[in-house]
Amino acid sequence: MSNSVFLHPALFFGSLCLVTSATQAAVNFEKDLLPVITKKCLECHKVPVVENGKKKEPKAGLRLDASWAILKGSENGPVLTPGAPDKSSIYESVTLPKDDDGHMPSKGEDLTADEIKLLKAWITEGADFGGWVGNTEGMPLGAQTSTTKAFKPRPHDLFYTALEKEVKPLSDDVLAKAKAAGAQVAAVKVESPLVRVDFLTGVSKCDDAKVAAILPLKENIVQLELGRTVITDAALKTIAQLPRLVSLDLRQTKITDAGLESLIGLKKLQTLNLYGTEITDAGLKHLAKLKSLKNVYLWQSKATEAGVKQLNAAIPGLKASVK
Repeated sequence: MSNSVFLHPALFFGSLCLVTSATQAAVNFEKDLLPVITKKCLECHKVPVVENGKKKEPKAGLRLDASWAILKGSENGPVLTPGAPDKSSIYESVTLPKDDDGHMPSKGEDLTADEIKLLKAWITEGADFGGWVGNTEGMPLGAQTSTTKAFKPRPHDLFYTALEKEVKPLSDDVLAKAKAAGAQVAAVKVESPLVRVDFLTGVSKCDDAKVAAILPLKENIVQLELGRTVITDAALKTIAQLPRLVSLDLRQTKITDAGLESLIGLKKLQTLNLYGTEITDAGLKHLAKLKSLKNVYLWQSKATEAGVKQLNAAIPGLKASVK
C-alpha cells in the first residue's frame, strides 16, 4: 500500500469520523477486515520473502500481516491511532483520489466504499484486534499484540521519556489556536506532553504562515508532517526553532538546498523525508552537519548516489538512499 520509498503518509489517513449506533455490532477485525487486507494489501506489505533469488522487503517497512506490525507502523512512524481515523494514515491513503500519489493500494483492486467505511468504523471503535496476532516472524520482545496501545520499542520509549523532562503540557488555548490554523495535534503516546503535528486535512492550504502559527507549541513538537504542502524555505526558519524535533517530513515540497541550512541546529533530528524534492548534493552538504540523523529519504530528488555516499560517510550510522 505504498511506494518503496516511504509510506505516503499520505501513506494512509483521513479526516472524517464515524459514530456507530448502539445497535450496531462492533467490527470484528479478524472476520471483517483481515480478508480485505489479505486480498488487497499483503502483496506489498508482508514479512520479507525471497523471490527469484532476490529479497523482497515490505514497502516503506510496513507490514500488515500481524497486529504488532501494524501497531509498529512504517519506517516513517505509526500508521494507526486507535479511536482517530483522521490521525491514521492507514485510513487516509485509501480515501485519497485515484490520481493522488498517496492513493493506496498503488496497484491492484481498490477498497470498496463499504470496505473503507468498515476500516473507519474499526479505527473509531478503538482498533481492537481481538485475539488476532498474525505472523510472529520478526516480532520484537515485548511487542503489543492484541491490545490497542501503540507499539513502542523500549529504546524509543526511553528516548522520548528523556525528551519529556521539564516539558509542560500544552494549554487548551494554545491547542485551539494551532487547530484554528489548520494543524492537527496529537500526543505521541499516552499522557505525554510531546506531540505530533500535521496538516493532512488541508495540505494545499498549509503555507509558511500556517507553519509559523505552530511556534507556540515549539517545546512540545517532536514529529512534524509537512509533506505535499506549499511551504517554502521560509517555513524552515520556523522549523529551526523546534528544539525537540525528531522526525520531519518535507516530501514533495518546494524547499531548496539553501533552505536546508536552517535545519543544522536541530540537534535531536533523526528522520528527514525529502522524497520528491529538488534537493541536490549541495543540500546534502548542509545535512552532513546534523550528526543526529539516522534516516534520510531522497528518492526522486535531485541528489546523486555519490552525494548520498558522502553524506552516509559523514554521519556514522546514517541510512540515506536515493533508491
